Amino acid sequence: MNSKLTEPGPEPTRGRLTRAVKEALRDVGGELSRLNQSVGGRLDLKGTDLECLDLITRHGPLSPSALARRTGLHPATMTGVLDRLERGGWIARDRDPADRRGVLIRAQRGRGAEVLRLYLVDSGMNAALDQICAAYSGDELDVIAGFLRRTAEAGRTAAAKLAGD
Repeated sequence: MNSKLTEPGPEPTRGRLTRAVKEALRDVGGELSRLNQSVGGRLDLKGTDLECLDLITRHGPLSPSALARRTGLHPATMTGVLDRLERGGWIARDRDPADRRGVLIRAQRGRGAEVLRLYLVDSGMNAALDQICAAYSGDELDVIAGFLRRTAEAGRTAAAKLAGD
């Protein structure tokens, strides 16, 4: 499949295509934010809490300070988020075996599956992504995945720059 972004009229310039990609990424960000709000609402979780739970589920166990660095949240804010997640039965705090004074945060077994089910299955997102990906060759999917990884890294770098890290 030809995955070029096209506009009516003459062949788009590279600058117009680049602007179109940036605009599409802004649209994706907005729509994924709406999906996060919907999922969070169904689970009675604030958006920030859901984001932290997702990071803990995917990258945990994590120390509270490591999680705060990944999210850019102030440590005091992180404490409130973790308290809410723990009260809701989403996470557990365990002693760090490498440092008995430290704490590691882990997702409660099975609770992450509840989030994934809402994100992917109940919302229809999984089936929609399967259909979208089916329209691309393996080589094109490899390019898209690389682009998205590099874009995520650029976002992390930009956020760190604004935060003064």
